[in-house]
Formats: sequence, structure tokens, C-alpha cells
Amino acid sequence: MHLFERLKLRDVTFRNRIAVSPMCQYSGEDGMATDWHLVHLGSRAVGGAALVITEATAVEARGRISPQDLGIWDDRHVEPLARITRFIRGQGAVPGIQLAHAGRKASTRRPWEGLAPVGPEEGGWRPVVGPSPIPFDDGYPVPEALDEAAIAEIVRAFRDGARRALEAGFQVVEIHAAHGYLLHEFLSPLSNHRTDRYGGSFENRTRLVREVVAAIREVWPERLPLFVRISATDWAPGGWDPDQSVELARGLGALGVDLVDCSSGGLVPGVSIPTDPGYQVPFAERVRREAGIATGAVGLITTPAQADAIIREGKADLVLLGRQLLRDPYWPLRAAHELGHADRAPWPPQYLRARPAGAVWQ
Repeated sequence: MHLFERLKLRDVTFRNRIAVSPMCQYSGEDGMATDWHLVHLGSRAVGGAALVITEATAVEARGRISPQDLGIWDDRHVEPLARITRFIRGQGAVPGIQLAHAGRKASTRRPWEGLAPVGPEEGGWRPVVGPSPIPFDDGYPVPEALDEAAIAEIVRAFRDGARRALEAGFQVVEIHAAHGYLLHEFLSPLSNHRTDRYGGSFENRTRLVREVVAAIREVWPERLPLFVRISATDWAPGGWDPDQSVELARGLGALGVDLVDCSSGGLVPGVSIPTDPGYQVPFAERVRREAGIATGAVGLITTPAQADAIIREGKADLVLLGRQLLRDPYWPLRAAHELGHADRAPWPPQYLRARPAGAVWQ
């Protein structure tokens, strides 16, 4: 295997092993995608990525991270997203969407405005919700603990979000169960202090994720792949850890999940994370090896040689790039030339005039 070898999951074939990681743009309007999203996501499809995943897209209005996040809780959201998927598919890439609920980390300011909670008087909302009444950090609101009826409504919201995603033309759904958002909050003993069937034991803490997967598979066609993003560790004593991640991943395949996207952290503030290049790749490697499921690797992957080695060495099946693709939307085209696979990632014909005869990508 190598970075530019095709990957087939169910009936979808990806032209290489490079994916655009979900990255919030904080540029939506009442959950609606805008021209910014079309250009941002579309340019990465033009740039040669195989899979282009939207930012965390909220299945409930109160599930947005910020008031400017994308949403898919209403049928009105479908057509602006469909405009984007049509363009992505027209460039030979696969459009994906990450379905999410921010839980206790909802209703915050955009990063460039200073990360902090934002109240109703400034466009935010209350209450925020979670598994238990434990705030994310000092100054954050205490979440309202969800009862079982409200949990069932959230499961339905994920299912309805997947149905709308299908109508919008997406070919991959990723369930966001990472980074301290709602599903991750249920997984971790640090944020889940429940004593009912959604708390306590591993089986109970993973119940909501399993219910969401099953509900989405009711409406998401057999022919299309389903991903789950997890934080493989909380980087904190007593929290969610790699052993539990492997155990969860073992069960997800039987429920219809095709790939586990292995990130980490985000549940609790102030933890020490060793952010060296590729620092999260070992999680993807271990889950792939021990759970027998395809994985995606993320985290400070910046060079073509580094990404190629991850695939060649069997550490993951897919490499998801974030900040590197913000810096260089055409990174896949450059990587193909550097790695000797220019035939697998041809320049868009509209750009050929800019390339000197016989030159490689610079």
C-alpha cells in the first residue's frame, strides 16, 4: 500500500488515502452553509484530496459549538450543502459530513473572538446539555443532565441528520464521538457520573454511541461507508483510554462502522499532551491491529514522506490532514509529484498553463 493507492470501502472508491479532516470554519448563518464553505471545501477537492469532510455539523441547534457552526437539524440546510457536494463530486472527490453534538462545550465564541462561553444576549443559548451536571471548565455553564427521553431525542436527531445528509448527496457520514463533545462526554468516566443504564460500566457509557450508530444505519444505505471519530485517550488519569478505545472499536464493525478515525483529548482542560509530529498515529495503529477495523490517522502530519510511511507501514488506512491543508489546499497534488505518483493526481486542466514544461510541483 502507499498514499496514492485507491481505497474501497463498501461501494465507494477513494482515489487516494488523503482526507480533509473536519475543521470548523465558524462561518455559517443559522446553521446554513455559505459561499465560504463552498470555496473552502471545494478548493480542497480541486487540490486532489480523496475525501472532503465538512466541519462538525450539528444535529440540533443547541448542539452547535458556536452560533456560527453548520447545522443539519432542519430540511432547509439540505440544499446549501447539496450545492457543495455536487461540486466536490464533480472534481472526483468524495463528500463526507461529520455529524455532531457539542454537549457541554456548546454555545462558545469563535476562536478569533476568544474561546469562552457566549450567552443568549450575544446569540448563544442556555441550557447546554451533557450526561452529568459537570461543567467543562471554570466559567462554563453547568450542563443540564439529559434524561432518557431527551437522550432518545438526540439519537433521533442523529438519524434525521444522516437522512438529510443522504438527501444532500454526501457519500460518507462520520459520527463525532471525540474532543469532549456530547458522545465523548458519555464515554468518559470523567464527565459521565450517571447511575442509570447510560453510566457506570463500559457497556453503559458506550451505549449512546452504539445507539447512534444503529440509528444512523437505519437510514444510511448499506452501500455507503460510516466512520466514527474517537478521542483514543483523555490524557488524564481515570479517563477514557486506549484500552477502552480498542474495545469500543471491536464492537463498532459489527454495528456497521467501516473506519475509526483516531484523534485524542479535548474532554478536560489543562492536560499535558506530547504534541510531536504524528503523535496520534500510534492510536490508529493499535486500533487497526487489535480491533481488526480500518482506521484513520490524524495529528501533525505535514510532509508527503511522513503520510506515505503511515500507509506503507500499515499504521492506518487513511490519513486525515487539517492545518496542513489550510496552509496548502493543493498539498495532495504536490505530494503525488514528490512521491512519484503524478499520474494518480493530475493537475486540473484549468491550471496547466501555470506549470512550466517538465517541471515538478514547487
